[in-house]
Amino acid sequence: MEMKLKKLCFDLSVCKIASISDFNAKKDFYFFSRTDEELSLVCPTESVPQNAEKRSDGWRGFRIDGVLDFSMVGVLSKLSGILAENGIGIFAVSTYNTDYILVKSPDYERAMDILERSGYEVSD
Repeated sequence: MEMKLKKLCFDLSVCKIASISDFNAKKDFYFFSRTDEELSLVCPTESVPQNAEKRSDGWRGFRIDGVLDFSMVGVLSKLSGILAENGIGIFAVSTYNTDYILVKSPDYERAMDILERSGYEVSD
């Protein structure tokens, strides 16, 4: 199966915040995750709450285009393995429909090139 990747056209940040109310949830793009230890937020850098407890800026991302069936095995593993073999670390986020992979900005273009050479179709 041919996998298509879609570039995200904005810079991203990964944050630790105290409360969901610290963020404007009417924004178009963000991920929240809550555990018994923390509340994390991934969002466009321009949308990071001023009172974020911690933040890591300088991320770029792409998504696997289309809807992935839950029976598909190894999709994220294959992508992350290709990037790891080339010394590129990732931050992955999954939704009901698909997976998103973030890499640090200095590695982004190289990551896209490596994935294209590995048979993935990459679009803007």
